[in-house]
Amino acid sequence: MSFEVTILGSGGALPTLNRNSSAQYVNCSNKHLLIDCGEGTQMQMRKFGVHFQRLDIILISHLHGDHFFGLVGLLSTMRLLGRDGKLTIICPKGLPEIIRQQLEVGYGKLDFDIHYIELTGKEHQLVYEDKSIEILCFPLKHKIPTNGFLIKEKLKERKMKKDLLDHPLLKVEYIHRLKKGEDVIAENGTVLKSNYFTEEPAQPLSYAYCSDTAYAEKIVDCIKNATVLYHEATFLEQHKDLAKITQHSTSKQAATIAKMAGVKTLYMGHLSARYDETTSFINEAKEIFDNVFYVEDGMKIIVQ
Repeated sequence: MSFEVTILGSGGALPTLNRNSSAQYVNCSNKHLLIDCGEGTQMQMRKFGVHFQRLDIILISHLHGDHFFGLVGLLSTMRLLGRDGKLTIICPKGLPEIIRQQLEVGYGKLDFDIHYIELTGKEHQLVYEDKSIEILCFPLKHKIPTNGFLIKEKLKERKMKKDLLDHPLLKVEYIHRLKKGEDVIAENGTVLKSNYFTEEPAQPLSYAYCSDTAYAEKIVDCIKNATVLYHEATFLEQHKDLAKITQHSTSKQAATIAKMAGVKTLYMGHLSARYDETTSFINEAKEIFDNVFYVEDGMKIIVQ
């Protein structure tokens, strides 16, 4: 199963010709998610080949417009395209009423069910779980209640050793139990050990998303050892006073969080429109954390 992130919008509050407002599409174990939905997100989805109707879950980090103004338009388009499957939206408290009012004023309606999970922006908790993934939210430090998200694979079954599949005592009906870690007693009384016939599965992968936030060490425990961390880096260090005022982060601050959390790779984003290049951001971050990139619209991140 793949674990891939497509950057649909990498800019800050003011979109530019090259950087749309915040939005990311995630395919994790064939579960399709959209994180944030700034204005124009549905056009970015078309541009970068993301299929509307595959979406299972939408995560909205907070109620600043550059993170959700594209949502009602996206929902309306999904309806026009004939969606009839249920959609889960995990979002700040109050967003369902905003959506209802926008649809009502625009004489719109949806022909599919939406299951809302409303968040306060104060808790670190599990908000979604199925047989293959789990999603946790945690509070960030911003001007209004804001959630970060951690998307994690669940531990997969053990893998059969291919060179033992023709073992004389092995039967097809034993394989499922062996892959679950159970030992099996063969018909002649021999104990077939799971550890002998199978291999440990790969360690689960994870993707942490930290949207608008000031420097906040409190999030470190929530994203500890994540495979990939996306952390906003709106400003360079020379504008750290502005970052403090606006409750955003600098590239060095993002790198510091990545190092403290022990993540494997850091991707920075939410670039302020005052900058026209990201090399300076990467250079500043690399003074603290080596494996770092700045996202661009259309970039695909393989979580591995």
